[in-house]
Amino acid sequence: MTKSESRIVVITGVSRGLGLAMTEELIARGHTVCGCARNAQHVERLRDRFAAPHRFAAVDVSIDEQVQSWAQDVLAAHGPPDLLVNNAALMNRTAPLWEVPYGEFAQLIDVNVKGAFSVLRHFLPAMVERGRGAIVNFSSSWGRSVSPEVAPYCASKWAIEGLTRSLAEELPPGMAAVPLNPGVINTDMLRTAWGEDAASHQDPKSWAKRAVDLLLGLSAKDNGQPLAVRS
Repeated sequence: MTKSESRIVVITGVSRGLGLAMTEELIARGHTVCGCARNAQHVERLRDRFAAPHRFAAVDVSIDEQVQSWAQDVLAAHGPPDLLVNNAALMNRTAPLWEVPYGEFAQLIDVNVKGAFSVLRHFLPAMVERGRGAIVNFSSSWGRSVSPEVAPYCASKWAIEGLTRSLAEELPPGMAAVPLNPGVINTDMLRTAWGEDAASHQDPKSWAKRAVDLLLGLSAKDNGQPLAVRS
């Protein structure tokens, strides 16, 4: 891959699960990843594994000031990203809605919805000014359907669907914003909802090969389209 073909990719929630799998796959293909995660120890391990030009930072996306500082650092070092992936998210512990503690619901919305908004707010101006790039906000099958005992998570992902498709109508020609259903993958998050049944589904590394193919192939023609990673 030539330097001109290499992409600058910003990903939230890179310390485990799908975020880590995408990071590993993108770097293996020669792209530059600028990622964040809340856990400082996990971020330090990523820095040890992947040196510059890759950049990893300990950021809580629910805290706007931290997102702003991180975005300023990434933009100063690399300029606007070619691909921005809002992946960071929380899952509620399964329970009827009226039994979900207020604090747990609030934290989930702070990360899954307000966190995605903060990332967009601080990266999009530079991308819009340049006039190109793709934004992928991770949704879920539960952003297009519902199940019992995951109402907070469903609410957050339905919000991501609406936010992303509305954003798509605001972007200039040449850009794309896409809500993406990643599919069913055996991650810590899925195990929170499905327990041992999660083990029967695909692992993140296998999933990442197909997901990265899709991500790197996005263009303006996909703008506003609700997409999914097919198994």
